[in-house]
Amino acid sequence: MKIRKAVIPCAGLGTRFLPATKAIPKEMMPIIDIPMIQYIVEEAVRAGIQDIVFITGRNKDSIVDHFDYSFEIETMLDRKGNTPLADVSRNIAKLCNIITIRQKNPMGLGHAVLCAEPVIGNEPFAILLGDDLVDSKVPCIGQLIEIAEKNQASVVGVMEVPEKEVTKYGIVGGDRINDRLTHVRTLIEKPSVEEAPSRLAIPGRYVLSASIFDILRRTQPGKGGEIQLTDGLKTLAEREKLLAYEFEGTRYDTGDRIGYIDATIAFALKRPDLSEDVKKLLKKHMANLEGVVT
Repeated sequence: MKIRKAVIPCAGLGTRFLPATKAIPKEMMPIIDIPMIQYIVEEAVRAGIQDIVFITGRNKDSIVDHFDYSFEIETMLDRKGNTPLADVSRNIAKLCNIITIRQKNPMGLGHAVLCAEPVIGNEPFAILLGDDLVDSKVPCIGQLIEIAEKNQASVVGVMEVPEKEVTKYGIVGGDRINDRLTHVRTLIEKPSVEEAPSRLAIPGRYVLSASIFDILRRTQPGKGGEIQLTDGLKTLAEREKLLAYEFEGTRYDTGDRIGYIDATIAFALKRPDLSEDVKKLLKKHMANLEGVVT
């Protein structure tokens, strides 16, 4: 099992970020000065993947444009003697090979993944969701690829969540192999607290065999009237080995406004060019909240 391709679904409307997403794709909203989608692509590239399939929708052309050369900007910067900044732009275009497929109808994540079949073919492949940033030394998807290749099995990345939050995620249940690895026996999309088989949630990283495509073709619409990837994974777990791996790293839910703010602060504090000034800003605002004159 060698993973060469990744699928990044990015056809959603981003309604949780309206009005900003009325004209700007949610995936292009920046964490400081880098679009969220670039962090996701860089994670895949760091894991050794070079072919990335974007599943897009209408009004998403700027995502693809971001990973192309921008002759006007780069030439202007070169002429002004700012070649290092021009190279920042050019290097984005050199990251990987981008293939785009349009999801013509918003029929859910399972359907979006199925749209990638003509490019993926019979190969195992990775899936990374653009709403989830994972800050880790070893790329999150790279951790899953290592487990998949070692065990010759499909793998979903999971994290333990508080009991009250199981209703927000696809939840897995199964037999523990070790502290981080579970042999998946069942999956439930956004279960009630009573229905949840565990507190192991799937935040948006997968390495799957191509068997998932035939399963998704036969999967009936589930919650929300959409074809749910979680429902397809449940069938996959019944037919072949499916593992869940508790990845190492800090995950940020950038599809949520508070999660987006959290990620922005965290990533700013990690940057040498910003961290000290950001600390001062945070101290100023905290002092103001506490009624202290600064």
